Amino acid sequence: MPAIMILPDILVPGLHLVFCGTAPSRVSAAKGAYYANPGNAFWPTLARLGLVPAGWRAADFDRMNDLGLGLTDLNKVEIGNDADLTPDGFDVPGFMEKMRHHRPAGIAFTSKNGARLFLGAAAPIPWGRQPVDWEGVALFVLPSPSGQARRSFSLGPWQEAAAFVAARRGRSVIR
Repeated sequence: MPAIMILPDILVPGLHLVFCGTAPSRVSAAKGAYYANPGNAFWPTLARLGLVPAGWRAADFDRMNDLGLGLTDLNKVEIGNDADLTPDGFDVPGFMEKMRHHRPAGIAFTSKNGARLFLGAAAPIPWGRQPVDWEGVALFVLPSPSGQARRSFSLGPWQEAAAFVAARRGRSVIR
């Protein structure tokens, strides 16, 4: 019997940008919404950058496609911090197949660990837009918005991803 997804994919063909995490946190799983921990900077950052309307919160996650944005995780069947996850829970080939099917303009990994798993990279990965696209899809690596990673959070790479979306929407990004 296949494992049950903790959170549904929020994907449709032709999105501007898909945000990809490693796996839902315990709080997100309990609330049934992406980035639902109150200490997570994901939703406030998206609002600050003009990617979502002011006041949006985790409960609004299922409306992201209306804005040309998507949400998914590399590990759809486990919850917790990266250290809590097993290698068998990650489905990188399945993620690649979803991206091939939906063909977003860009993918933004919300952690270096997620990007590393996708890219299979042992070498250091820079923040921001990656120098090489994947099958014509722009790749971004963003600092984790988790409250546990607050010390290493930087807005710059998020602004770069927001500018990419803004250009596709035909407007400028809020700084």
